[in-house]
Amino acid sequence: MSDERVAARYAKPFLALAEEKKVLENVKKDMDSFLSICKENREFSLMLKSPIIPYFKKANILKKVFEGKYNDLTIQAFDLITRKNRENVLQSIADEFVHLYNIKKGITEVSVTTTFRLDAETKRSFEKLAKDITGKEPAISEVVDPEILGGYILKLGDKQIDDSVKGQLNNLKLKFSN
Repeated sequence: MSDERVAARYAKPFLALAEEKKVLENVKKDMDSFLSICKENREFSLMLKSPIIPYFKKANILKKVFEGKYNDLTIQAFDLITRKNRENVLQSIADEFVHLYNIKKGITEVSVTTTFRLDAETKRSFEKLAKDITGKEPAISEVVDPEILGGYILKLGDKQIDDSVKGQLNNLKLKFSN
């Protein structure tokens, strides 16, 4: 079974249970924090995916790192997922949880690619632009890519606005080749 299907099978009931127990917002914060840790700490991500480290050691590590900092429901979910030997897809489960949460709350996921980190004012401008286009509240993720040379690429679900220098150069190249 693919990681996406496994992630969906765990994330859906986890979201429903969090909502039922009225801790949805806390669990969402936990998932955001967990994803941030996975993104920033490659060794942590590799440890979760390692077939060499037994699941009970991974469960102990997760418990020691997150107990007292995360909601009890999140800790229980991590424990269940590791007991089922699915800790290798824990990051995918967290991604799917956030995705399902955003759908439930009417939030659209937006990715902004620029050559620099966005300041608060620029980020607000992109939020306003995304809200005007989609009519939904945006959740912006930033990507820094110096290869676009300048400008930005805005991805809104299946739509993309490429206002980058690299994109414009590629368009010119296409026109000249025709």
